[in-house]
Amino acid sequence: MHAAFALTCLLALAVGFALGRAAWTDGQRTAENIARHRHTVTATTVGETTYRAGDRPSSRPVTVATATWRYPSQRPHTETIPVPAGTRNGGTVRVWVDDNGRAANGPPRPADIGVNAVGIGVGALAGIVLVGGGLVFTRILIVDARSTRAWETEWANIEPLWSGRLRPGQGAGDD
Repeated sequence: MHAAFALTCLLALAVGFALGRAAWTDGQRTAENIARHRHTVTATTVGETTYRAGDRPSSRPVTVATATWRYPSQRPHTETIPVPAGTRNGGTVRVWVDDNGRAANGPPRPADIGVNAVGIGVGALAGIVLVGGGLVFTRILIVDARSTRAWETEWANIEPLWSGRLRPGQGAGDD
């Protein structure tokens, strides 16, 4: 059982590394693809900053302002975008836009891709080790239960002879 668990851990390490590397490669490829369709432009705020609730109940409020920019080919766009706190009316901010000029998220940063890849690799490693450990533990419980039953059966046959006591249903001289 120890050898089986050790092999499971080695398998988990290999699978975790492979999945983490695949997630890193896929994340890099996705970021490059997104970067081809995202552009940064300078936007000018045309309104005062306000606060908007975050996307999730636990997220912090976001400072936003209405801003205007021109992209592509000097085509004007006006949207409410996240801005740094304290941005004044008429201030300039950098904003990511898609190919049509609409505000969009920038490409994922290498740190975000790395955290995702490590999370996937460690998650796979932990999952395989937990499942393998659970299977080994279950197998040990089964073997222990069988061993206990076999010992009780053997002891039931040997104990009367060893101790000199009569077995249930046994009379004197039935040895």
